[in-house]
Amino acid sequence: MERRLTAILAADVVGYSRLMGTNESGTLTALDTLRTDFVNPKISEHQGRIVKLTGDGMLVEFPSVVNAVACATEVQRGMRDRNAGVPQDRRIEFRIGVNVGDVIVQGEDILGDGVNVAARLESIAPVGGITVSQSVRDHVGKRLDLIFEDMGERRLKNIERPIRVYSISLDAPSTRQTNDAASGHREERPSIAVLPFINMSGDPEQEYFSDGITEDIITDLSKVSGLFVVARNTAFIYKGKPVKVQEVAKDLEVNFVLEGSVRKAGSRVRVTGQLIHGKDGGHVWADRYDRDLTDIFAIQDEITHAIVEQLKVKLLPQERKVIGQTPTDNVEAYTYYLRGRQFLQRHSKSYYQLARRMFAKAVELDPLYARAYAGIADCDSFLFLHYYVDVGIDSILATSAKALALENGLAEAHASRGLALSLGKRYDEAMAEFQQAIALDPNSFEGHYFYARACFTQGKLERSAALFERAAEIKPDDCQSVILLIQIYRSLGRDRDAESAARRGVERAESELMLHPENPRPAYLGASALITLGETDRAKEWLSRALAIDPDDIFTQYNAACVYTSLGDIERAFDLLERLLPHAGYEIKAGWIKHDSDLDPLRGHPRYQKVLELIGNDEAGGNAEKRS
Repeated sequence: MERRLTAILAADVVGYSRLMGTNESGTLTALDTLRTDFVNPKISEHQGRIVKLTGDGMLVEFPSVVNAVACATEVQRGMRDRNAGVPQDRRIEFRIGVNVGDVIVQGEDILGDGVNVAARLESIAPVGGITVSQSVRDHVGKRLDLIFEDMGERRLKNIERPIRVYSISLDAPSTRQTNDAASGHREERPSIAVLPFINMSGDPEQEYFSDGITEDIITDLSKVSGLFVVARNTAFIYKGKPVKVQEVAKDLEVNFVLEGSVRKAGSRVRVTGQLIHGKDGGHVWADRYDRDLTDIFAIQDEITHAIVEQLKVKLLPQERKVIGQTPTDNVEAYTYYLRGRQFLQRHSKSYYQLARRMFAKAVELDPLYARAYAGIADCDSFLFLHYYVDVGIDSILATSAKALALENGLAEAHASRGLALSLGKRYDEAMAEFQQAIALDPNSFEGHYFYARACFTQGKLERSAALFERAAEIKPDDCQSVILLIQIYRSLGRDRDAESAARRGVERAESELMLHPENPRPAYLGASALITLGETDRAKEWLSRALAIDPDDIFTQYNAACVYTSLGDIERAFDLLERLLPHAGYEIKAGWIKHDSDLDPLRGHPRYQKVLELIGNDEAGGNAEKRS
């Protein structure tokens, strides 16, 4: 049984029975013409697929939530123009509902809760209007010039849980055109960015603690359905930079900005916070907390509740309960966990291993610390995926299962479990885990990134591209998702997009190298992007830098061999392959080298026979996904 995450659009003709009763043949002809001339081309323009047609409606799926909402908006606005001057009783008008969710695929049909919710959203849409779920609202974010009006939580027929519903205002001007007076009447949720709290401890080694406090406040605020909260990775691009709050608010298109500081000394901690209005820079709220370190969770809880109260957001009972929960009662375990999380963000083999030790220590101190188990699973996933550290798929499955048994709502644990399942070629189960991770946290980088790689492995290039694009948006300082898009865009014939991705990838790789000069990965990834741009001399410089940073790293050697092959430096490519093969695992030998198209120019060369001898008796197999 195939499952996938998809964007679903359900549309229905308003008053269809009345129209048919008045003029059956005329209605059928008009509706057929409308679909052929207007609706179907719009769907195709936005890469949609019509799943099924009924007499008065249609079900359409899209690879992108943004595409689905853009299509719905253009259809409804176009219908207004087409109905101008048509008598009310003869107008063809639609109601549209859009949802994103898990679906079951049966041939050309799709089924499941994701479809059912879309249909129920359509049923409560106004005539000529669009209603969407909160997950759609969160995925779209600020990427479309639309105003979403909060309709509150609704209980929809035959849907077990309440759904928060938004209506798209088709009459209102776009957010970029709205003047200050009009923006005051917006019914959209209050929006907030939490800037990295400043470490005031006088010890750079305490940076992990202030970053951890910031991340946990972002996580808690993100659980409040009445708030739009900028993702952690987006907010952290401002870390260490002198910024003006009003400029940040304008750049991120948010109403409010929270900033603060943390001073940790011995067993005491001081946390300050101030909420600032993005429009005029005025202080809405400020407070200072001088407490024992053991009170750190209470401080975070008080700050979250203060923000919610100041922004006059209603907390649902379940949200109040979740925010009040502490992840551990052991502050020492928490500090190890925060250190691990800091190291995990640095994305290199040594830092993944260091992060894993921190998470393992946290588990040793508190064996019931679910998030620390999830951290171990994350580290093992990245080490296995990128560095072939022999942690084993079963180990990742067991660790993520332990985390989920303790706290089922951990998006990162679902993502790591999905990766392990996909590497074991249990794709249906893997897709369900990725979809659950994204449903729990629409800003999960790991959820989108691992899901994208699994789709790429299965040849689902359109979906892989959409997921990598979202991962790149979630983590704007990361180069890997953007650079991996180059190959996918080329395969899809999207050469302009490939060139654009290459330019963005080089920019991000340069930034990563400045921040983490000890990591060779951005250097060899950036080199591959430079080849796409025709900058071969710079590509060679970056390859030399990658090999100088970590000359013994197998993946640096392998990726450098691929890039040298592209540059036509065949002898250098063979030198690297012959150097790495005695230390390489089965997957590199049997999967990558035998099947990687980047190495095709080597296969007729006399030295390729030696490569085959070094591979030995390993037969092609395993997961041939290239781990760049």
